[in-house]
Amino acid sequence: MHIQDIFAQHRTTFSFEFFPPPNDIASEELFRNIASLQELQPSFVSVTYGAGGSTRDRTHDLIVRIQQQTNLTAVSHLTCVCHNLTEMTAILDRYAESGIKNILALSGDPPRDRMNYDRTQDAFRYAEELVKFVRSRTNAPDSRGFGVGVAGFPEGHPGCPNRLKEMDYLKAKVDAGSDYICTQLFFENRDFYDFRERCELAGIKVPIVAGIMPITTNSGMVRMAQLALGARFPAKLLRALRRCSDDAAVGRVGISWATEQCADLLHNGVRGIHFYTLNRSDATRQIYHNLGVTNSAALQPA
Repeated sequence: MHIQDIFAQHRTTFSFEFFPPPNDIASEELFRNIASLQELQPSFVSVTYGAGGSTRDRTHDLIVRIQQQTNLTAVSHLTCVCHNLTEMTAILDRYAESGIKNILALSGDPPRDRMNYDRTQDAFRYAEELVKFVRSRTNAPDSRGFGVGVAGFPEGHPGCPNRLKEMDYLKAKVDAGSDYICTQLFFENRDFYDFRERCELAGIKVPIVAGIMPITTNSGMVRMAQLALGARFPAKLLRALRRCSDDAAVGRVGISWATEQCADLLHNGVRGIHFYTLNRSDATRQIYHNLGVTNSAALQPA
């Protein structure tokens, strides 16, 4: 389904994000995990994208398999880094031929083994340019072309300390043709509400989806801090986690915190909630249960 239709049909979207596993065995396990989520009827699922060749191929293979073997709507991440124009064109052609309708357009970071990579070799330096290019493709499997999402940062973009300029850049991405904004993870809802209000002041009118990642282990929290540079862990949350004697207790606290976040977001009219799963769905299922959500399709426009 095209992302525009999803937002038209769902008053509140619920979605999950996964990353491509490093090998075939893990890929099979992840696909079974994703397929099992069909009973929850999420609005869509997304798969992250690495600049390296093997990771890139695994993203495409997983996205196509989701598209062809499940009833889930798949959104593929696509980054500017490490791609020339020919490669970008070929990627979008492959997605179009496979029936993929939606792209999350990101600037991206160089692979860890290529941190000194020269970005002048890339076709596009910024997500705004990638959005325009994706929008220019006329061979997508829909007369409207690809649906396009972009990233937002409630706590501030780590690469842009000027918060006023940050909103200008976000507005430029939206004006380039974005259909929605999906935010980086956050643990304090006040940051999201402030971000949403600043978007309104900037004239940004597309749906804003809130990114939520439940903490399930201490090591997972450390990984979150590494993946989401600048993520703020509220003292109240840290205090609760320090009382935990093991990862089972950490998981209960993390799920409880995320559930309260989601309940408050729903109460305050959030347009969508996007769960960063780290390829595990147990916590997300528990949050669904806690919220009383049976499936996102049941939440229709008012």
